[in-house]
Amino acid sequence: MLNSLRNAAGTWVAKLLLLMLVVSFAVWGISGEMMSGGGGNKVLTAGGTSVSVNEYRLAYDRQINALSQQFGQRITREQATAFGIDNQVLAQLVAGAVLDEQARKMGLGLSKDRLAALTAEDTAFQGPDGRFNRQQFDYVLRQVGMRPDDYFASRGQVAIRQQIVEAVSDGMKAPDTFLRAYALYQGEDRTVDYLTLPKSLVEPIASPAQDVLAKWFEENKKTYAAPEYRKISYVKMEPADIADEASVGDDQIREDYEKNKARYTTPETRTIEQLVFKTPEAANAALDSIKGGATFDKVVTAEGKTQADTLLGTVAKDRIADKAVADAAFALGANEVSPVVQGAFGPVLLRVTEIKPAVEKPLAELSAVIRKNLALTEASRVLIQTHDAYEDARANGESMKEAADKLKLKVVTIDAIDRAALRPDGSIVNTLPQSRELIQAVFQADAGIENPPVTIGSSGYVFYEAESVTAARDRTLDEVREKAVADWTKQETATRLAAKGAELQKRIKDGTSLDTLASELSQEKQTKRGLKREADDADFGKPGVAAAFGVGENGVGVFPAPAGDAQILFRVAEVFEPAGAGADTVPEDARKQFAAGMSDDLLDQLVARLQTQYTVEINRNAVTQALAF
Repeated sequence: MLNSLRNAAGTWVAKLLLLMLVVSFAVWGISGEMMSGGGGNKVLTAGGTSVSVNEYRLAYDRQINALSQQFGQRITREQATAFGIDNQVLAQLVAGAVLDEQARKMGLGLSKDRLAALTAEDTAFQGPDGRFNRQQFDYVLRQVGMRPDDYFASRGQVAIRQQIVEAVSDGMKAPDTFLRAYALYQGEDRTVDYLTLPKSLVEPIASPAQDVLAKWFEENKKTYAAPEYRKISYVKMEPADIADEASVGDDQIREDYEKNKARYTTPETRTIEQLVFKTPEAANAALDSIKGGATFDKVVTAEGKTQADTLLGTVAKDRIADKAVADAAFALGANEVSPVVQGAFGPVLLRVTEIKPAVEKPLAELSAVIRKNLALTEASRVLIQTHDAYEDARANGESMKEAADKLKLKVVTIDAIDRAALRPDGSIVNTLPQSRELIQAVFQADAGIENPPVTIGSSGYVFYEAESVTAARDRTLDEVREKAVADWTKQETATRLAAKGAELQKRIKDGTSLDTLASELSQEKQTKRGLKREADDADFGKPGVAAAFGVGENGVGVFPAPAGDAQILFRVAEVFEPAGAGADTVPEDARKQFAAGMSDDLLDQLVARLQTQYTVEINRNAVTQALAF
């Protein structure tokens, strides 16, 4: 929170009473002795400074709005209580109140000219020209529900607080000694010798006795609990579900084909070469040379160009931007050179090297596709009418099946499905339309009740019913014995392997070498060099790297392999400090982060000190009153 105080001038949201501060109430050390239940309209007082019921409610509502925007939905009062927003707002107001009281004692103030300048500097209130815009100012304040006078009072209050905050934290930098220690810490690398201890060292694991398995099962019974299942039926209604291809006549198909023939035709394309000249005289001279027996390729070479320079590509006529070039090129025969054409970039000669004629698909080939598309188009047009007809049938007492049969729709029934779209045998139901939304709706519905449909995009509906509910329950051991034995065996293997690793770790600490253990276990000792503290090593994983950096040189340890199928026993063979590590090698963003953290610590201490200097009293009755309207 104090970091937000220090940076309050950064954004207009922060300036509006520091509304985005999120701190637990306990951080500020507000003890039970400071809380009272007296009357009045003051939520809290700090010395001679107080916060009213209205001010608390304003801060509370804005905190709710901020969180609602963050989560994308309106936060309810119950959710706000669960988040502890009431105490978070109190913490923010206490911090501001003690700073205000200190400012009052110190006689700090702010002139109207300075307040006007701060307001004008706020980019949230500036127009396109970068200057203060009164209309923008009014608009922004309306968006947050604040009057101009309230804004000026709040902005002035924050600016005065800022004077105290800046006096404490401005110019704070992390000491070079600290930065050098950080550089050494981050830059260190290690050489680690290690053995991989496979499961085979403790296998085979005998099947558990009945009493052992029964005890273990009771301790883990919830893992095997059967979730709630529901039998559901649904009717999907999209254009494809109600399309009637039989209703589309041959005349309609023929008419659509003629109307959209261009859509069913692949246009003629030509491979075209274009040689551009600087002057018409040069172009005519080149054309005369070709007429005299020279080849187009020879002329291209004489102009200092290559075939790649002249190639326009294989294109349809409508893809050529220059109309004169397009008309000329599509009037030529194959391998024919054009007369001089005045193109957009100068006089040109054209050659067509290949012609691919237009291809028109016959009606017979397209008839089925056109029929389907016309049926879908008509179905999209009458979808709402079909929707209304289905709902009318249900309103008249018809069952889902009766209403669906009348409209030639299919009813799909799933005998049992849980919230994860799984059947009791563990297989997934992957054919549900609008799966996530439909399952959520089904599990919120009462059994046997007609429900509003779930929409599918912008052009479909799913009507559904929960026909019956099978409540969640604990399964018996006999129902899941095979899986329980497998799970117990896996856990027991991991437990025994970890114990084996701990035993071997102790032997190394007692003087046995890693080479000796490798020989005993018929395992290969491996060495990892250049291991860095922040590495996500493929063999060790981040937890393993942390373990390797958690001991000193010659230190030993053991940790689970990332794949979970082995333990890794290691010894740190060497530790290397980075060469040239110093304060100047620490990145600038890290320096700023350290400086901000130290500033926050100072501000923590300041606020804590002010709370001992100025008695903070909180009126819980006033808080309740603030939240009651």
